[in-house]
Amino acid sequence: MERSLAFGDFTLSSGARSSYYIDARLTTMSAAGQLLIGLVGFAAVRERWPEAGWVGGLTLGADPVAYAIAHRSSLEGVPLDAFTVRKKPKEHGSGQRIEGGPPTGARVVVIEDTLTTGASALEAVAAVQQEGIAVVGVLTVVDRQVGGLERIREAGHPLVSIFTAAELLEAAGHAP
Repeated sequence: MERSLAFGDFTLSSGARSSYYIDARLTTMSAAGQLLIGLVGFAAVRERWPEAGWVGGLTLGADPVAYAIAHRSSLEGVPLDAFTVRKKPKEHGSGQRIEGGPPTGARVVVIEDTLTTGASALEAVAAVQQEGIAVVGVLTVVDRQVGGLERIREAGHPLVSIFTAAELLEAAGHAP
């Protein structure tokens, strides 16, 4: 995640100010990042939610993570298909908000790249539940540790973080 951590003065999507910014996409969209996220993400999903058949979340952050996990799952012979939740329904064609085909009753893990307040993950959770799809848990690549984990759990969803902001900051030589 070294390519994804920057220091300075940033405004987060939540509106909060931060002295560091995590743009996980710089890692999750890279070739090496895809390989690693696929390995680690697949292992985390299989260990915690073996009943899951799908992974996905709100576009754009969740997309490369879900696709890397789906790719790895195929290589492992234990397929997990990916899906994408649009920010709003398509205005043409079928008008879908969820792409990729999880059927009613599917058991899914909602993916988040960087968890701050949990709003994006909860938006994805609400969208899939509205379609009759069961959310078995939430997986985030990085938890910024500013309340998102608690908010997700208060909503009744187990959450697994691959990394925490404190771990990334420590690895970069900055005190959290």
